[in-house]
Amino acid sequence: MTQFRKTIVRLYIILFFPVSAFAQSTFLPQGNKFEHFLDRMEILLQTNPELNISTVKPMSRKLAVQIAQMSDSLHHFYPYDYFYRLSKIDQYALHDLLMNNIEWVSGSKDSFNSKKPLLGAFYPHKANFYEVNEKDFFLAIDPVIQETQSYQTNNSDRIFLNEKGLTMRGMIAGKLGFSAFLTDNQERGPDYFQQRVTATGFDAVPGAGYYKSFKKTAFDYFDNRASIYFNAMKYFDFQFGYDKNFIGNGYRSLFLSDYAAPYLFLKFNTRIWKLNYQNLYMELTNQHLPGDYQYPKKYAVIHHLSINAAKWLNVGLYENVVFSRADHFDFSYLNPVIFLVSAQQQNGSPDKTTVGLDFKANLGHATQFYGQLVINEFVLNQIVHYSRGYWANKQGLQLGMKYIDAFNIKNLDLQIEGNVVRPFTYSHNDTVSNFSNYNQPLAHPLGANFDELIVIAHYQPSPKWNVEGKLIYYRQGLDSTASSNFGSNIFKNYTTRSAGDYGYKVGSGLLSNCLYLSGSVSYELRENFFIDASVAYRDYVVHDAINTVNASATFTLGIRMNMFRREYDY
Repeated sequence: MTQFRKTIVRLYIILFFPVSAFAQSTFLPQGNKFEHFLDRMEILLQTNPELNISTVKPMSRKLAVQIAQMSDSLHHFYPYDYFYRLSKIDQYALHDLLMNNIEWVSGSKDSFNSKKPLLGAFYPHKANFYEVNEKDFFLAIDPVIQETQSYQTNNSDRIFLNEKGLTMRGMIAGKLGFSAFLTDNQERGPDYFQQRVTATGFDAVPGAGYYKSFKKTAFDYFDNRASIYFNAMKYFDFQFGYDKNFIGNGYRSLFLSDYAAPYLFLKFNTRIWKLNYQNLYMELTNQHLPGDYQYPKKYAVIHHLSINAAKWLNVGLYENVVFSRADHFDFSYLNPVIFLVSAQQQNGSPDKTTVGLDFKANLGHATQFYGQLVINEFVLNQIVHYSRGYWANKQGLQLGMKYIDAFNIKNLDLQIEGNVVRPFTYSHNDTVSNFSNYNQPLAHPLGANFDELIVIAHYQPSPKWNVEGKLIYYRQGLDSTASSNFGSNIFKNYTTRSAGDYGYKVGSGLLSNCLYLSGSVSYELRENFFIDASVAYRDYVVHDAINTVNASATFTLGIRMNMFRREYDY
């Protein structure tokens, strides 16, 4: 930790002091309500020059406002063009996005004003509880609340989530941005969620990490995140924080998802011409046993380069390395342009490296195709003879499609996605350098050795109502015993594999399959305050000697404020 901090200080001195800083935006939070609207606008515009930016998330508030204003301009400039004409619901969402990012809006802001600010000081604008907007200082502070009560069939325990805290963001002199998200949580999720928390090799709350027991079978934990932001020479953005990141265009990501716990990171993003290049340096928590002591650390470096190859097509190149050193941080991985695989080989090939390709294509102002290919090892001879099931064929593939205003029904949007990850893809030959943080996968929640189908329907019949239906089906090969290893558990050393070098296919080992169906309705009672109702059905079968079945339905009612909805869809 000390070595990493020294590294950050050196980088700060080298990178920030010689240059002039420009206005720096904070970022939209994870799961924010505008993600779906921005997806729609990207597909609707088709030739949006910001195509490559939206692959890496979160998105800056400044950029989100620019996209919204571009959409608004085209809507008014081409009022009779079907491709650029926004529905009343989209116009409402556009206005809502601008109101929630007021620091980047130019022109009149009168429509954002509250009719009667609370006590004359709070909610001066409809979106922010407390706000300061002066020449050299902007600050917005809002409460965070999520309270849900659920009933799960075949489970005698009461299911609940009690989340409360605050979120804030600000900017100083137009040069330094900062943000924080601080919550205290008590949670008892569905039974399969509880099993995941306490399972051997995990022992962490999904998305949060460390916890203490609460009411015997529930969990008490903090979810705290914060960052500072700089911009230099117009093209370079810097973020130093403790938070999450996401790389991809799908519901899941095979590169880097926001499923795992937050982590310390330093991020450089270079945006120029048709290129977007991101360097991400991460300090992660290694796999550990429960208890109070200093948890061991490891590190990861991720590079992602994307280019708008055509006005409607974006392609990207991805690479990462995960490593740990007992006495130092390996500075050879700090080079922002070197190929990490090459640097890893020069170090003697002790570390976990992965490369990948991704793309998205916006077609016909209504459809987006996207995908990812992740490669941990590539042995051409074994790929040619794929049916042998060579263990080192460690790859993953994602293909998906989004279809907006489906069947000419305004604001009915469909998404279908398939994910396949071969055994051992995120594992390593030790229990340290696997692609994980705080006992949780950094990519797909299932780890490896699975295939998955996801279908999502999203409908917004009016500005304040959102309806969503979701189907997820997956098959996964599990380990039949604690000592066996068929490649699904990314925390196990792949040298302990159970079947030698061959015979590993997706689903190898003890086959399981899961069907997850859910439907949810949300109503925005007032700005950023939602009433939610949902029902979910999960049927999980392990094809062991007795075909173990765990089937249940969960019914949930809740409220949330300035907060994304908690999901249990795995």
